[in-house]
Amino acid sequence: MAAILRTSRSSGRPYGRFWPLAAVLVMAGLALGGGVHAANNSVQGAKKDEGYEIDAPTAILIEAKSGSILFEKNPDELRAPSSMMKLMTAEVVFNALKKGDIKLTDEYRISEYAWRKGGAPSGGSTMFAAINSKVSVDDLLHGALIQSGNDSCIALAEGIAGSERDFVALMTKRARELGLTKSTFGNSNGLPDPVNKMTVRELGMLARYIILTYPDNYKLFGEREFTWNKIRQQNRNPLLTMLEGADGLKTGYTKEGGYGMVGSAVQNGMRLIVVVNGLEDADDRAAEAKKLLEWGFRNFEARTLFAKDQTVGYAKVFGGDSRSVKLASPEPIKVMVQRNGTDKLIARIVYTGPVRAPIQPGQRIGTLKVWRGSNIALESPLVAAETIETGSTTRRAIDGASELVIGLFRAGAEKL
Repeated sequence: MAAILRTSRSSGRPYGRFWPLAAVLVMAGLALGGGVHAANNSVQGAKKDEGYEIDAPTAILIEAKSGSILFEKNPDELRAPSSMMKLMTAEVVFNALKKGDIKLTDEYRISEYAWRKGGAPSGGSTMFAAINSKVSVDDLLHGALIQSGNDSCIALAEGIAGSERDFVALMTKRARELGLTKSTFGNSNGLPDPVNKMTVRELGMLARYIILTYPDNYKLFGEREFTWNKIRQQNRNPLLTMLEGADGLKTGYTKEGGYGMVGSAVQNGMRLIVVVNGLEDADDRAAEAKKLLEWGFRNFEARTLFAKDQTVGYAKVFGGDSRSVKLASPEPIKVMVQRNGTDKLIARIVYTGPVRAPIQPGQRIGTLKVWRGSNIALESPLVAAETIETGSTTRRAIDGASELVIGLFRAGAEKL
């Protein structure tokens, strides 16, 4: 495995056009043979020469701790998420519980709308809650996540926000806060609605956030059955009985979206998250998810790119007593690599710059992006590793003139 590091910045616009500032740097401890690939921002589709193929139209495989992406195929294609969208409803509820806005013992009424749209008369997945009955938040969560109850989700939505429409607004607001920029929601449960759209990447991001942020609530996804109204139902996730270490998360199906699944499992201390969507058969959905998880566990291991507080690179400074600032990560930067050592990585520091002085240690400056072949494998935040004080008047004047010249040059180049 070999890797190169490039430093890039965008002037005045976050993550705009990148301008190279530094030459190639071979990462210490990573040069284990192999060549070097140029950076490639295209991440659509898995190629045969990348060592693995999958039948699912869209798929992604993520290592939970680092967020490292091991595999992706059309990860940013918007599709109907079906019942997998219940993960967003669950996150809104988990967040409200964490903040103390609601309690597990709070009880919400099963409205006629919840009963007709998502309950026994609907013919869909339901916890069979009786109309006008009161059900605790705890039981509604069990119904939503184990039985995939549509009535459970509507009752939670109405109980928290007053109406499902207002709850959908909360879902959208929360999704944007979590960085889910493409997801759109039309209801609380994933029932057919043209507005319901998510990508496998954002479903994977959401699953990872739930796993890491709400470990106690996450245990719900692994419970094998739940009984309500004297009706016992099994967990709809087939991975729980198919794969060692599987403990979540959610399946989904609609005619518009096809069969999909968000799954997670732990083996030998490593947790992986898989998302597949758009398959034509429920058995294929389970088989593809299981196959992708097994491939990940069998072929990948964690390697440290940079230790905690190790200098990763430098960013250009404007108006400081130094022309650059050291960048580091407050946590070790690790990436998943193939055990056979054939991975070829390229890393790029991306920041908005030059960074204006003064700069304090720990100040967020940019991001380290790591590509594996044509796929983004990892994004990790970088902070200033030193103090940079404001420079002299002369220094600031020189920097200002330099940026003016560069800006004029760029403006002229863009007109060509």
